[in-house]
Amino acid sequence: MATKKEIGAFGEDIAADFLVRRGYEILDRRYQTRGGEVDIIARKGPTIVFVEVKARTGADFGLPEEAITWRKREKLLATARWYLAEKGVEIEDYRIDSIAVEINRPAKRVKIRHRQNITYPGGGE
Repeated sequence: MATKKEIGAFGEDIAADFLVRRGYEILDRRYQTRGGEVDIIARKGPTIVFVEVKARTGADFGLPEEAITWRKREKLLATARWYLAEKGVEIEDYRIDSIAVEINRPAKRVKIRHRQNITYPGGGE
């Protein structure tokens, strides 16, 4: 049986592959500051995309993306701004996304949901 950490790492790998297949360039993974962490930082065109990945192997604890609370979104936003300042990137050129990865081990299937702009009301649809 896989640990929570292993499931998370597997989900991040699937999410990174998903983004690359859709034309994103992966800039960084598991970027950390004292205030938070971003799982994947990617670029598509002029936009830098900060991605929170949530992976689950069952529905016992709800959908993966339901684990991204408003508090977590605020931390993602703060970490994204830290990254942008560190790299000298214009603030208008970014967004926060989520990727939910549902892993069905018996069926050997993975379901992925990508939501954009999850930090703003109405975003992520």
